[in-house]
This record gives sequence, structure tokens and C-alpha cells, in this order.
Amino acid sequence: MPEFRKDPVLKRWVIIATERAKRPHDFVKPKVEEKPAFCPFDYGNEHTTPPEILAFRPADTAPNSPGWWVRVVPNKFGAVNPELKAKKYGLGMFDAMEGFGYHEVIIETPDHNTHLALMDYKQVEEIIWAYKQRYETIAKDSKIQYILIFKNHGRDAGASLQHPHSQLIAIPIVPKRVQEELNGSQEYYGYKERCVFCDIIDQEMQRQERIVEENDSFISIEPFAARFPCETWILPKRHMNCFNDITEKEVKAFAMVLKNTLYRIYKALDNPPYNFMLHTAPVTGEGKTYYHWHLEIVPRLTNVAGFEWGSGFYINPMPPEEATKYLRAVEMP
Repeated sequence: MPEFRKDPVLKRWVIIATERAKRPHDFVKPKVEEKPAFCPFDYGNEHTTPPEILAFRPADTAPNSPGWWVRVVPNKFGAVNPELKAKKYGLGMFDAMEGFGYHEVIIETPDHNTHLALMDYKQVEEIIWAYKQRYETIAKDSKIQYILIFKNHGRDAGASLQHPHSQLIAIPIVPKRVQEELNGSQEYYGYKERCVFCDIIDQEMQRQERIVEENDSFISIEPFAARFPCETWILPKRHMNCFNDITEKEVKAFAMVLKNTLYRIYKALDNPPYNFMLHTAPVTGEGKTYYHWHLEIVPRLTNVAGFEWGSGFYINPMPPEEATKYLRAVEMP
């Protein structure tokens, strides 16, 4: 029967529509063959992107030339601009601000035809190190309040280029969705004197119903009130409010769980489009005791329609417990 479920952080309700239950193959869409086209992220085309900000490359290779294995450049068509000022102003009753911020592209590999799910663990670690280094550098700008790292994989998830890449946008505002998570976490902590995400981890480890991947430092789960089929969260087991606090050992553990989780999604759903978003505390360090950083992966398998837009509820046709079984059934290489 259908079931309402409540997210313990955001207090958001979802409907698990068991009467509409689907299996992974029901979501697989015909692949649209992409014609080979010029790619600015390929080896030899470095001159077509803005100059690199960071690159992992041998010491004997020149900047903005081949030889790199991870490369970070400003987004050529950035949504925000670091040359502007974080200046607020009014337009009658409305509030506005100059579009100050940083928008960068993390080019994850020179290999145009691979996916994060198929890379080796070492390459995934290097990508995470690039995230961390850029986070640390940008966080020094006192005008920045929030740094969001995210990935759009596949055209239906908003990726305009096939070449594996992720993005970073840093802005002088805390996003509404993150602020809601902060508020919900603070309310839970005020009542129970515990981190809500730590409690989620403890409960999932006890019940063993929705765990997809796990090692000593990280856990990957299908959340109890999942909005979408195969929505997956990756959380550090150690309480950390800020992604930047990750240690060298934890980078390795995070890379392993991230790659394995994406591989399971890749195989079970035939390489679906997806987005992932790294939710961390604001740069100010807010929420040290009560917030817990995590990565949310959302395969783009269903459409948000009128009921969702009008109500704020989500209808999920695949119970997270079933999604866990399908993902766990994938044979790992």
C-alpha cells in the first residue's frame, strides 16, 4: 500500500507509491547516440579553455598543455563572476545583489569516454583532492559564505559536455536548501543533543535495510524518505560539519565508497543521467556540533510534475528498501 514518510532533517514528506512500483529496467531510456564533436576538455585543447587554476601534472610539463590528470579552470560561461562586488541594493521592495562569486570546472580525467563510476580508485581520490584544494583556497575569501561542489552527468541531468567533469560554485549567500538542513539539524540537536545525521547512520547500521556500500569511514544509504528512485546519500561516519575537515585516510575511504556506489547505479540502471551535490556547512563553520556534511546522488529517472511543484511532496515509485536490493545485487568488478 502507499505510505507517507517524513524526512527527519527537513520535515519534508514523501509518498512511497508502492502501487506504482517499478524495477530498474523500467527506468532505462533508449540511448541517444552523440555525434563526435570538438571537446575543449580533451588533451591538446587546453588553449580553448580559460587558463587553469589548478592542475595535477608532472613537474616538467607546462601549464595549459597536455600531461595533466586532473585540471581545474574557470567556467567560460560562469553563473557568477569574481570580478564583481558582493554589493546588496534595493529595487523598490525587492532585494538584489551583484553576481559575485566563483564558478569553476573540475575536469576529472583526460579520457573523454570514461565515467566516474569506471575510473580507478586513485583517480577518484585525485578528484576529491582537487575539490579540497579549491575549497580551501576559495574559503579564504571573506566575502564567500558557501561553496557548493556538484556534478551533472548526462544531458538529461544538465551536462552540456560529455567529457567527465564536475563543478564548483562559491557564493556570498547560504543556499535556502542548505539553510533548511542547518535549521532542521539544529532543532533536532536542541531536542536530543545529538546530530540527526549521526543518528541516521547509527540506525541504518543497526537495521541493515538500506545500506548500499560501507567501509570504516563512510556509508552509502538509500534514505528512508527518498524523494526519487535510487536516491543515495554518502555520509562520513565520523561527525564532521565541513567537507574540508576530511583527512588523507578519509579521502581514500570516500573515493572507494563514491566510486563503488556510482558503479552500482551505473550497472543497475544502465548508466543513467544523475546529479550529485556535496552539502557541507557554510564557510563560517556554522553547525559544528549539529550539522554533518554529506553527498546526495539523484539519478534522473522520473519527472517532477504538478503535484510535486504544487505541494512540495515527492512521489517515489520505488521503495528505498527495494532500491537497496537492486543496487546491492550488482556484481562488483
